[in-house]
Amino acid sequence: MKSHGFRDTGRTDRRPALPGVHTPTSLAHLMRCLDSNANIAAPLRPRGAGSSATDCNVATMGTVISTIGLDRIIRIDTYNHAVTVEAGVRLGTLIAALADEDLELIGNFDQTERTIGGAIASPCMGPGIGSQASMLSTQVLSMKAVTAAGKIMKITNTQKHLLSAFRLSYGMLGVIFEVTLRVRQMATFSASHRSLDIDTFAQVSDRLATGNIGLKFYLMPHRNHVYLDLRHYETATGNAYSAPWKIKDWGESTVLPNVFKSLSRVLPIPSVRYRLIDSISATTHDLVNSRLVRSGNNATAGGRHRRRTPRNLLYSTWCFPASDFSLVVKAYAQFCRDNFERTAYRCDLPALGVRVAKDNTALLSPSFDEPVIALQTVSTQQRGWDDFVLDLSEFAENWGGTPVFNQTLAARDDCVSQIYSERLEFFKKIRRQLDPGGRFLNPYLARYFK
Repeated sequence: MKSHGFRDTGRTDRRPALPGVHTPTSLAHLMRCLDSNANIAAPLRPRGAGSSATDCNVATMGTVISTIGLDRIIRIDTYNHAVTVEAGVRLGTLIAALADEDLELIGNFDQTERTIGGAIASPCMGPGIGSQASMLSTQVLSMKAVTAAGKIMKITNTQKHLLSAFRLSYGMLGVIFEVTLRVRQMATFSASHRSLDIDTFAQVSDRLATGNIGLKFYLMPHRNHVYLDLRHYETATGNAYSAPWKIKDWGESTVLPNVFKSLSRVLPIPSVRYRLIDSISATTHDLVNSRLVRSGNNATAGGRHRRRTPRNLLYSTWCFPASDFSLVVKAYAQFCRDNFERTAYRCDLPALGVRVAKDNTALLSPSFDEPVIALQTVSTQQRGWDDFVLDLSEFAENWGGTPVFNQTLAARDDCVSQIYSERLEFFKKIRRQLDPGGRFLNPYLARYFK
């Protein structure tokens, strides 16, 4: 018989594991992906909607485990006010399903294209009213995850330390595939709006940060203006129509970014372009906030109702102690103006701020010790953004800012270690026990959690 150049050695050569994206559609499929014998390249990074500003859910040389195929709403328990869903269910989809049962999530959240798994494995923050929890992860009653060894783990509220670690765990302890959340009967709040200068806002910010209200604001440092969105519950607040909130969301998160991105191409002179941009922003906020939106609930007031995160938005979030924000906000406005004068770079969209209540239910909570103001700097201007973010990071560290691992760009290792301190070390200990081989650590996360 003629030889064809093949030789049977009695040994099967295993093909090298290849990087890529796996999208399991069932628990069995997910377990096969995470089986230690599976031919899948490490590190493995769970990913939901991919809305993070950092590389925490990126695996350039490894494998992304996308949870968007796990998209079933398993059970809505109207009697016990709880809902059980798979991790890939979109936040907006769940909000709509709960509204059909006259229920709502506890807390109001933007970016409703996010998946439930992503929104509890990383901070999903909103303007909680009074002491109301401001993060979705707080409402987790139990969850199921597949560990690095490919085994199913159920975590309940009787395992407080473990549940505290899995909340805001950034996919480092296992791939969350099922979650049970606490929900409540739908409640309507009043929404009032104010327009004031930054010094006046600083004078009242301490009272707003500790009052029994929900606080959301839009800060325009180059125009010396702040637009407040104040929310509080009343016995009779009128109807919570969804149309005004949809118009508001469309104007703020779709029209403005697209218009400003276009203006940067057709108006090359910065002084002219930014005067026009600021005028459009001010007019939009005056119209949609002051005149349109009067009342709402957590179903109608959720922002960014879309399937994907807009790719033309750049953002970085720092959390500052609410008790110091009267000083921080003036310093931040001055920083933006000084930076623009020095570098000719500035953000073209207003910064977004929300008051986040104290929340010690998660080890890595940015508001573990006290209420904070989460300040998100947003822009569509790519050129100069990286240098701006480095300067912003230095400013935030000097003013006691707390970084958020999936939303804060350019946070230094020393800053993270100092702020999260013993909680970070405790989390790292749990992580090493559940993932001794570091299968869920990519280079970005390894710098903080190895």
